[in-house]
Parts: sequence; C-alpha cells; structure tokens
Amino acid sequence: MNIIVCAKQVVDVSEMKVDSSTKKPILQGVPQKISDIDKNAMEEAIKIKDKHGGKITVLTVGPADAKERIKELLAMGADEGILIPYPDKYDYHVVSTLLTEAIKKIGEYDIILCGEASIDLFSGQIGPRLAGLLGIPQITYAQSVNAEKDKITADRNMGDKSVTTESTYPVLITVTKEINEPRLPSLMQILGAANKPINDWTVESLADGLNPKIDAVELNGIPMERKNIIYKDNVDESVKNLVDSLAKEGVLR
Repeated sequence: MNIIVCAKQVVDVSEMKVDSSTKKPILQGVPQKISDIDKNAMEEAIKIKDKHGGKITVLTVGPADAKERIKELLAMGADEGILIPYPDKYDYHVVSTLLTEAIKKIGEYDIILCGEASIDLFSGQIGPRLAGLLGIPQITYAQSVNAEKDKITADRNMGDKSVTTESTYPVLITVTKEINEPRLPSLMQILGAANKPINDWTVESLADGLNPKIDAVELNGIPMERKNIIYKDNVDESVKNLVDSLAKEGVLR
C-alpha cells in the first residue's frame, strides 16, 4: 500500500488566550503541534502498512518550522515527509490545490488519509476538496477501517447512526478521533526519524498564479465568561428558576 497522510501544524488551542481588551487571540509564544486528529490518521496508516506493507508519505503545507512536527510523524512510523511552504496569501482553495498537485507529483498511491478536521479551524474542508480535485472516491468520518487487498471498508460516524461504506482504490478517507489511540514513539524511533528524508517542494514547482478565493478580514476570540449562579432552593424550584434564566438568556425558546 502506498499511503499519503495529509497533516497540518496548528497552535495548541488549549494554551491559547484571548486579549480581554482587543478580543484578539494571543498567538505569540503558543506551542505548535500536529493537529490531534491528523495523528489518528497517521496511526491508522501505520496499522494498514503493518498489515499490507508499503510506504507512508506525510504531506504538509505550512511554515518552515513544520519540519519539526513532521519529524514526530516520521518517528511514529512514516517513511518520508514533504513540506510545501505557505504562500504569502492562502485559503482552503490554495492549500487544497497545492496538496492536490503534490499528490499528483508523488504519483502512485492507494489511500490518502486525513483527519476529519483540524483542531484550530475545524472546517472539515480539505479532505473532501482533495477527493473532488483528484476525482477519486471519499469516505468521511471513518471511525473504523478495514483495508483488504482489493477494497477498503469503513464504518462512518453519522451522528445518530453508523454507516458502513466500501470502496476500491485509490480512495481518500477522513478519520475521527475515536478511530484509534495514536502511539507514542520510542526514543530509538525518535532518533531514527532524523535519518528519514523531508523534502522541500516550492509552491512554484506545483502551481502558478494561485490566488485565494477568500480574504480573512478579522480574527476574534469569543469570551467565555461564567455567571456562577447557584440555585440552592428545593429541586423543583431550582429547576424552574434555571429554565426561566435560560429562557431569558435566549438559550431556550
């Protein structure tokens, strides 16, 4: 199996704070990491490789320091990394186009694995966009995967029910966080990752004249303030007061 894992470097949202005066998120000094669900995609790729053999390539569009994050996935079990630097302006259209052209340049592949969404923006756009641009089948929200020689079957989390979907190769699959528990590489694997290649591919070598379709005008944080109201009356009276308060806040209608 030739497997491509698309991964994204993101800020650790659990460490991010919001400036109370400007409502802007404070990004300077916030640690960077591979998006959590992309690590689930990586873990699933390793399981498929362990079963069928093959090669895992990690593909990232990101800043130069994303190489350090790619090394984490190489330590987990990927064989090779490819980094495409962010252009000056980009959006989902630009990123998905760059990933598509890079995948075409890689050549033969059987499976493309992505997280269902990145933990910073959680739009869930990249996987479906890639499948559309490449003209291949897609299986989204996979919570379990069974890769066989000539087909792959996945159970999809559709909220209130699960749907079993089957596809031939090549196929793109987006996975949920529930699919597995990503492994922690050993010290020897971490050291060994330094010997695995990370290739730099320029934007110009993949696509010319790429322009974003959307301009980000502003980025604001949402203040999460608690009123800390405690109801101490009897249960029936407390429930009534709670419902009345929620209705006044517009939570209940």
